[in-house]
Amino acid sequence: MLNKILIYFLKFIVDPVRGAGETLILLGRTIWALPYIWFKINETIRQMYVSGYKSLFVVSIVAAFTGMILSLQTGLALKDYGQQDRIGQLLVVALTREMSPFMTALILAAAVGSAIAAEVGTMSVSEEIDALEVMSIDPVKYLVLPRIIGFTIMVPVLSVYATLLGIIGGGLVASTQLNVDPDVYYTMVLASLKTKTGLKDIWVGMFKSVVFGFTISTIACRQGLKPPAERLVWVSPFVRLLLFRFFLSSRLDILSRRYFTDKT
Repeated sequence: MLNKILIYFLKFIVDPVRGAGETLILLGRTIWALPYIWFKINETIRQMYVSGYKSLFVVSIVAAFTGMILSLQTGLALKDYGQQDRIGQLLVVALTREMSPFMTALILAAAVGSAIAAEVGTMSVSEEIDALEVMSIDPVKYLVLPRIIGFTIMVPVLSVYATLLGIIGGGLVASTQLNVDPDVYYTMVLASLKTKTGLKDIWVGMFKSVVFGFTISTIACRQGLKPPAERLVWVSPFVRLLLFRFFLSSRLDILSRRYFTDKT
């Protein structure tokens, strides 16, 4: 009984460490294979279409309602102090720096990341990846590289799109529910974006989006490339992908705020 408990305990510790090591190795092989991306332009564009265009509707709905909710809740608090005209300024900071990158990455992890893991996993189970290796074709260059690059490009693009929709949705609520003049609202938005701090927030948001995109796509591909013997159930890689992505994104978010936030 004690031996069995010890085995389960060691497996609980070893499996995550081994998984992290395999993911880092895959990340290194992908970076090493970056010069070969020019030979996979068509596949990369197809992955950008799958990751971006097909996720546009979900991102649009979530971004618009996120902007509306932030605007309403923030505006109700500011209205008590007669500062509801500053909703646009606060909304820009919240969306560009924090909400849009995190929200977009979470949606794409659920919708596209699981699809990548399933697609590559199906190839692994059906021995298509073994066939590629027999023909001396590197699966990382042929399968993993276009998916990681396409996904990583589309996360910041959709993050910018989510920010714009959130600002528009917030402006709609501000003008209809809080009696904020639309001209004043969008003037505050533009003024906030033009400042040095506003530009810094944009770059920080883009940095987060790229890191999130690269992380999610690498984990998804690694889950798909796992040997079939390790697949006890099909849903396991998808659940682990979502949980690990949420945990890692929250850690990256904390680190980025620590190193990019101005200290006063």
